[in-house]
Amino acid sequence: MNTVRCEAIVLRTYKLAEADLICVLLTRDHGKVRAVAHGVRRTSSKLGSRMEVLDHVDVLLAKGRTELLSVRQVESRGAFDHVRDNYERLAAGLVIVETADAATIEHHADEAFFEMVRRALATLGEAPTPSVVATAFLFKTLAHEGASPVLEHCASCGEDTDLVAFDLAEGGLLCSSCRRGRPVSPEAVALMRRILLGGLAGVLREEGPPGSAEVASIAIDAVESNLGRRLRAARVLGAH
Repeated sequence: MNTVRCEAIVLRTYKLAEADLICVLLTRDHGKVRAVAHGVRRTSSKLGSRMEVLDHVDVLLAKGRTELLSVRQVESRGAFDHVRDNYERLAAGLVIVETADAATIEHHADEAFFEMVRRALATLGEAPTPSVVATAFLFKTLAHEGASPVLEHCASCGEDTDLVAFDLAEGGLLCSSCRRGRPVSPEAVALMRRILLGGLAGVLREEGPPGSAEVASIAIDAVESNLGRRLRAARVLGAH
């Protein structure tokens, strides 16, 4: 048995036996892995407070005969402590980690996506509207997956004006002649373009940018369609 040290974000945990915990970790260098934290649910455990969902840690993992690893040591990086200080930040953080869990496969390293998750969680401490951070992360996940919606012109005919609807089957915005799916406001169109086509930094500095609830609903539907699963935490964005 050998060991590996990783930088990781805890995406999900679930109980095992009387005192153990299985942790789903997104690591920078090894992708998503599952590891058992033995005895972590005992009050005397030194690991417990550092192996909770949303924790950012350095972890020493032992490799065994199966793909399920074993947690040997944990050191907190403490970068996301701010997320739990506020309900809206916590809710948005849970959307981010649930999406990251759904969008990744085990043992497939993707440092760029890890960094995207890390930055999104770090940004929650600075953004005046945490739900917008989660919405932006959903759209950026689509872009990372090569499924970014068509926003520059009508996804059906190519018309670049009078874009009034959004349709998942067509893959983006539609003009008034091709309209189907859901109607979209000019504010929502502008916000989606700022998130994906340039201007995200400004969006994240704004408090409740116009169209944000509408865009959150579109982002959730698009990601759920692309991933083929429902995001339970997404209802906190006020859309589902």
